[in-house]
Amino acid sequence: MSAIARRLAERGIELPAPATPMANYVPFVRMGSLLVISGQICIGPAGVIAGKLGTGISLDEGQASARIAALHVISQIQSAVGNLDNVIRIVRLGGFINCTPDYLDAPKVMNGASDLMVEVFGDKGRHARTTVGVAALPANAQVEVEALVEVA
Repeated sequence: MSAIARRLAERGIELPAPATPMANYVPFVRMGSLLVISGQICIGPAGVIAGKLGTGISLDEGQASARIAALHVISQIQSAVGNLDNVIRIVRLGGFINCTPDYLDAPKVMNGASDLMVEVFGDKGRHARTTVGVAALPANAQVEVEALVEVA
C-alpha cells in the first residue's frame, strides 16, 4: 500500500469515483510533469450539494462542500497518475464559491479544500491559491475546485 493510500485509510477518507465531465472537456490534462485538473464540484452520496453561501448555509457546511470537491480533485489525480505517491506537489488550487455578492467568507470556505490537501499530502499539499465568489456554478453547486499538480 502506498504512503498516501495508507494515510487516507488511517483517516477513514474514501475517494469518490472520478466524476464524468458535464460538458465538452476532459477531467484532466497532463503536460510533462504538470497535471491540470478541471473544476470539480461538490457531489456527495445524495448528489450535488447545492445552494448559495450567504443565504443561510453555514460556513461549516461550505467548508464541508469544499472538502468534498477537493476529494473529487484527488480522485482525478489518482485517475491520471495511478499512485498518489507520484504527487510531487499540489502547486495551486482555484476555488469558486457560489455566494451572494456581499458574502465575505469565501476564502474561509475554501480552507475546507486547502486543509484536506495538507492533511492528505503533508507539506507537498501546501499550495498557492485563488478563491473567487461567483453568482452561479454548474448544477447550483456550492463549491467548485480546480488544481495544478506537479507529478512524477
